[in-house]
Amino acid sequence: MTYAITNGVIYTEDGVISDGYLIVEDGKIKAVETGTYTGDLDVVDAKERHILPGFIDVHIHGGYGEDAMDASYDGLKYLAEHLLTEGTTTFLATTMTQSQEAIEKALQNISAYHQQQDVTNAAEVGGVHLEGPFISEHKIGAQNPAFIQRPTVELLRHFQETANGLIKIVTIAPEVEGASEVIQAMKDEMIFSMGHTEVDFDQANTAAEEGVKHVTHLYNAGVGFHHRNPGMFGAAWTNDQLKTEVIVDGVHSHPQAVAIAYQHKGPEKMFLITDAMRAKGMPEGDYELGGQKVIVKDHEAHLETGSLAGSILKMNDGLRNLIQFTGARLETLWRVASLNQAKALKIDDRKGSIAVGKDADLVIVDDDIQVYQTIKMGRVHNIMQ
Repeated sequence: MTYAITNGVIYTEDGVISDGYLIVEDGKIKAVETGTYTGDLDVVDAKERHILPGFIDVHIHGGYGEDAMDASYDGLKYLAEHLLTEGTTTFLATTMTQSQEAIEKALQNISAYHQQQDVTNAAEVGGVHLEGPFISEHKIGAQNPAFIQRPTVELLRHFQETANGLIKIVTIAPEVEGASEVIQAMKDEMIFSMGHTEVDFDQANTAAEEGVKHVTHLYNAGVGFHHRNPGMFGAAWTNDQLKTEVIVDGVHSHPQAVAIAYQHKGPEKMFLITDAMRAKGMPEGDYELGGQKVIVKDHEAHLETGSLAGSILKMNDGLRNLIQFTGARLETLWRVASLNQAKALKIDDRKGSIAVGKDADLVIVDDDIQVYQTIKMGRVHNIMQ
C-alpha cells in the first residue's frame, strides 16, 4: 500500500519541514519532500498537526490492566495494542525483581510473543529491560527485597538465553558483589544502567568507566545531590558517558529537577520513559506490582508503605510535560522520546526518526501532544477524530 501524508509539520533530524509531505510505501518511508503534494495517491491529511517518529519506551512494566511479569501472551498483546493510543510504536517489556522462576516465565513469554507479534497492529516489542534482580536491598523502591540476587555472568547469560537474546538493558546496582565483573564481562552484549543503588559520586563515575552507560529513572532509588558529595545524581548530570532515563510525570521528580537534568544532559542524552505499571489507562483503585499491593489515587501509584510504585504515565503526556517543564520546543525535544532510544538500542537504521528508508512508525499529534493517529509500519490507526 502506498499513500501520502500531507498538511502536517514534519520533524526530522535535519530540521522541521512546515510545508511538505511524506510518501509511505509497503510499511517504509519512501520520500520526505517539501512543497505541496499534487499526485494521485490516497492521502492522510494531518490537518496542520505535528508528524513525529513513533515513541520508543525503554522502561515500561505494563498498562491497561496488563504487566510483563504476568507471563501472559494475550496480556502482552493487549498491552502492545493499547500502547498505540499514546503514540508508542516500540517498547522494551520490563521485568521486576521476583523469583527466578517468575522472571524466566516472563522472559519466555516475551520471547514467544516477539517471534509472532503483529508489527502493524500493535507497538513492537523491541526487547527486554531486566530491572532487577541485581539491585541493592537498601534502595529497593517498589521492588520486592525477598527476591534480590547477586549478579554472576552465568546467571545473566542464563537469563539472556531464556529470553532468546532479547535482553537489551539491565538495571544493576554497581556496588553489589559480582556487579563489576558482570559489567566488564558483558558490557558489549547489553546496556548496563545503574539504578536501585547506593553508589556515590565517585563510585558512579567508576561504574561508567567500567562500562555502565545509563542511569535508571533518574532521581529515584539513588543517592541524591549534596554540595560536599554530589552523589549518583551529580554523576548523572556531569558525566558525559552516562545517559539518563527520566519519568516526566511531575510526581517522580519535581518539574524543576527535570529541567535541571535537561540543562545538564541536553536533548541527546536523556530518555523519556514511563516506568508505567498495569494501572496506566485504568480507573483509580487497588492493583498489583511484583506481588505487592498498589493503591492508585490522584494520578499516583503507591505501595502500602507509601513508596512510589511505578507510574501511570503515557508517553505523549510525558512529552507534553517535558515541553512545559523545560521550556524547550518540540523541534528539539521529539528526539528524547524516540531517536535517543533508537540509537542506544542500535535500531536507528530503521526507527527513531523520519527519514527515507526507515520504518513508517509515526505519530500525529496536536499542539497539546494529544495523539490523533499512530502509524505502525505503514498501517494507520485513528486514535482521535
